[in-house]
Amino acid sequence: MHYVIGIDVSKATSQVAVAVDGKVTQHFKITHDVLGFNQLNTIIMQFNEFPDIVFEATGIYSRRLKSFLDWHNYPYTFLNPLAAKKQLDQLRPNKNDLNDAKNLAETQFILARAKSYVQNPIYIELQYMSRFYQQINHDIVSTKDRLHRILQLTFPEIEGLFSATDSPHYWELLTIVPHAIITRRSRQALMDTIQAGISWHIGHERLRKLVDQLMSMGQISAPAVAANSYNVAQVIYYAKRWIELHGTKGDILTAMVDKAKDLPEYSIYQSIPGFSDKTVVSLIAELGD
Repeated sequence: MHYVIGIDVSKATSQVAVAVDGKVTQHFKITHDVLGFNQLNTIIMQFNEFPDIVFEATGIYSRRLKSFLDWHNYPYTFLNPLAAKKQLDQLRPNKNDLNDAKNLAETQFILARAKSYVQNPIYIELQYMSRFYQQINHDIVSTKDRLHRILQLTFPEIEGLFSATDSPHYWELLTIVPHAIITRRSRQALMDTIQAGISWHIGHERLRKLVDQLMSMGQISAPAVAANSYNVAQVIYYAKRWIELHGTKGDILTAMVDKAKDLPEYSIYQSIPGFSDKTVVSLIAELGD
């Protein structure tokens, strides 16, 4: 006998249709929790052989079902939603969306869809990490843009202090000198303030030159807001936020390298000229197994 389970996945529940030799014998709903998955497991285990399990990839909502099946080593067919729609439209032109589970089960007897390849979990984890890395990178760009706009009101000249604004040193200085008026203190007072506020070592001569640059910029600056404006608090907030995000980004990359370095393709990709660790682990994460 040929057994098929078709599953139509929604946000918190799934419609399940069980078919035997082309005929649906059961149709019920499960929740995406221990109770629902135990109910599905009971159905699967009642057969003397593994049934064909067919469901669509519905973004994040189908991940729990997929994980449940992976943990139990149940083979399944994980369908691209567009491909599934085309198949069902051709074979069931008058289908009702409420019967998607039934239609998935019945069409499996006609199409005999192949089982999906299950990747090594390390590749799935790397993909999650890569997505998070990209999100953090996007947040860094957004934070940088927001800070640039606020700085135009408090101390725009400071953006020329370094050749690039991607150094944590620059962002840390912004938390100490968020407004031009601060540079109009005495040289020694400004040097002491910076020396006490930074986390990195700086020599006396380098500090003196840095303070001279800041004081020169501050003298010609014409801020649009007063030193007690809330915009100053925003400058400090965005600068600290950038530092935090930059640290998180580095931590993710380090963790990805640590997780991927023992994979066989890691050294192969590293041998390609111009490929950094970031490029290598991102490529592995996106290509998968």
